[in-house]
Amino acid sequence: MVADPAASSGAEAADPKDEFLVALARVADVEALASGDPHLTELVDLDPPVATPSAWLAHVGLAMAERRARGAAEILWMAVTASRRGNRIGTSLLDQVLADLGSDGVHVVEAKTLDRVADYAPYVATRAFWERRGFVQIDTIDPLPGWQPGSGSAIYVAALAATR
Repeated sequence: MVADPAASSGAEAADPKDEFLVALARVADVEALASGDPHLTELVDLDPPVATPSAWLAHVGLAMAERRARGAAEILWMAVTASRRGNRIGTSLLDQVLADLGSDGVHVVEAKTLDRVADYAPYVATRAFWERRGFVQIDTIDPLPGWQPGSGSAIYVAALAATR
């Protein structure tokens, strides 16, 4: 068991819950936090530093997932900044997301990306990334609601555990 973190030294968050989050991050010795909470992102001289998701992505990468149904989740967004690609950061992010989802009872994970029919070269590597990591394209939806016709969405799934 770890004792509650000590009171902060230096910059402090206005919300006690945010301050506790920062204190936990210090105890865990994290290098930085990613948050969209302006109460945190507007603080200067905070240790560890807090960056917005877009600022964090500018330095490394970011992955976001959401539970969709009992036993299922979708990876909503995953990206690694161009200068950091090829260093297994995306694989590490994906491995962590899948481990977290699996430990939370998720058996099937979905990811969407631009389909081959769109003939857009940057997404060749994206589709290859998903396929090398065991995701299988099961469908193309064109147009996906909110997407332009002709830019179909490739629907990929991966099983984390048996479903029957």
